[in-house]
Amino acid sequence: MAKRPTLSDIAREAQVGVATVDRVLSGRTRVRPETAERVYRAAQKIGYHAAGLIGQRLNADAPAVRLGFVLNKEKQSFYRALSEEIETAVRALDTVRGSAIIRFAPSQSPGDIKALMLQMRGQVDAIAAASVDHHTITETVQELKEAGIPTFALLNDFAAGVRHSYVGLNNLKTGRIAAWMTATAARPGSKIAVFVGGHRWHGHALRETGFRSYFREHAPQFDILDTLVNLETRQLTYEATLSLLARHPDLGGLYVAGGGMEGAIAALREVRASGEVALIVNELTPESRAALSDRYATMVMSTPLADVCGDLVQLMASAVRAGVSQIAAQHFLEPQIFTPESF
Repeated sequence: MAKRPTLSDIAREAQVGVATVDRVLSGRTRVRPETAERVYRAAQKIGYHAAGLIGQRLNADAPAVRLGFVLNKEKQSFYRALSEEIETAVRALDTVRGSAIIRFAPSQSPGDIKALMLQMRGQVDAIAAASVDHHTITETVQELKEAGIPTFALLNDFAAGVRHSYVGLNNLKTGRIAAWMTATAARPGSKIAVFVGGHRWHGHALRETGFRSYFREHAPQFDILDTLVNLETRQLTYEATLSLLARHPDLGGLYVAGGGMEGAIAALREVRASGEVALIVNELTPESRAALSDRYATMVMSTPLADVCGDLVQLMASAVRAGVSQIAAQHFLEPQIFTPESF
């Protein structure tokens, strides 16, 4: 039978004295927060039976941190899942008592996003937003920064040099991965098309850049068509894809760099056989998963939402404690790759 971890085991793991561990457990005498945190981590690591109690005690004494989030498209499954992961990550914070205010913008207009961000001033200690890159947003971030509220760019970068940090995928790299898969799966020498949501989506621009640079360097035999803008809408993507397929019967690959992939999937199902066009999309949703299953989608690159949200709220909480930084940062995560054989 395995020996049950003791206070001495915690002390050894945390590199503190047994008396210090006892003070953390009893709560009778105050211990420096960083020391108490080390004891808690050690108790968790070795499986001490009262680790949860230590965590509760630390959390009760921890400072309150209010985190604000501005998201898009409340009815879309991706953003609903993102909202749920944010709430889960905030609840899991153990060095602060976190609370979340999540607002959905009525549109992707910079004005709508600005209004929600400014409404949160005085209600939150840090803000994260999924927004287009626009001078209106940059001015808003600067205003919040001057008020001592650090702002984070979530999934799509904006206000470079002003915002506190970007958290999401490396979009240039994501575009190159999409290009590699497209060049591997498409008919040699066929035409390749790419959709972006709009030119203000910095992440989409980087994905397009990465996509095209890969083809220039490694697959010049393909003909890359002019980029199409779909405003991330299903209907526009559907109509544009049907038109694209009618004008280019030799289309061999299609990359939807942002939203609206449902329209491309529907159009392909109408006028092409499964697998005839290599379709690469972003984010695993019920629609993209079904497209993988019937092989209308070749690959899905998905944002690891739990990891993104976990890292984001930790960075936001740290920024609140440390204060607004003058050095803008980037925090990249790796995409999850799904193919028809993933399920």
